Amino acid sequence: MRFAIVGAGGIGGYFGAGLARAGHDVRLLARGEHLAAIRSRGLEVREPGETWTAKPFATDDPARLGPADTAIVSVKSYSLREVSPIVRELAEGGALVVPLLNGVTAFDELVSAGVPRDRILPGLAVISVEKSGPGAVTRRSEFRSIVLGEPGGGPSERAGRIAAAIAETGADAKVSPDIGVDLWRKFLFLSTIAAACGLARAPIGAVREAVHGRLLLERALSETAAIARRRGIALPEGEEARVLPGILALAGGLKPSFLLDLERGGPNELDVLSGAIARFGRECGVETPVHDAAVAAFSAARPPL
Repeated sequence: MRFAIVGAGGIGGYFGAGLARAGHDVRLLARGEHLAAIRSRGLEVREPGETWTAKPFATDDPARLGPADTAIVSVKSYSLREVSPIVRELAEGGALVVPLLNGVTAFDELVSAGVPRDRILPGLAVISVEKSGPGAVTRRSEFRSIVLGEPGGGPSERAGRIAAAIAETGADAKVSPDIGVDLWRKFLFLSTIAAACGLARAPIGAVREAVHGRLLLERALSETAAIARRRGIALPEGEEARVLPGILALAGGLKPSFLLDLERGGPNELDVLSGAIARFGRECGVETPVHDAAVAAFSAARPPL
């Protein structure tokens, strides 16, 4: 298959390299030192038990990405508006668009930017991976999976073809019968640890061991779950109780990507995490005091985009 990777950072770089190593035609959109390093020596992938190098095609010219069968969009959420015209052109050229972004708003944002609705297959990645230097990405988690599916749910032959190709990288890949529920399940987990660790400026172990730390996590989870159900997402009853043990079992030193962004002092994904929850809460009449507090604190401290 022909893959265009819009955003060659951690997730895009990792899966782009894996797809190239599996024999697929991969084109990465990269820039600066990262692009120069990939062109000169390939893309190095460091992961538990193995370090290897792939040599996908890399460019900073969007016109050279297509035509593609699949366009994986893996930029940070705050860069989605910037790359949306590129994604639209790829979709109009025949590509199926798979956004692998944090949050639950990427599908609607792409549609608003003119990407044809029927060319988008929402997806999510469950992995801890980051761009660790020019021409290098590092996977820190033992787990690595991709879930994608049709916006309206149900079986999907086209999603199955993409999942089968991704599975060749060694990752778990599946087609969801209800990708909306799966996106919100991940959102429950991610928005909770982002808000809690961000407010504490500390990894998850310190948060859960703090006085009222577990209560903070429980309340953040509850707010997001209440909004999901009010918005018509068929989130199973008791889902919060199933997500919390996974958070409590995380390695104590784990820092969510949102906290890493805060520590670097650059842009962050507040608007699609606690920011989205606060907005949704006002729209549907659900109180969100934990996420409101996170929005106030992080908005006061972050630099302008």
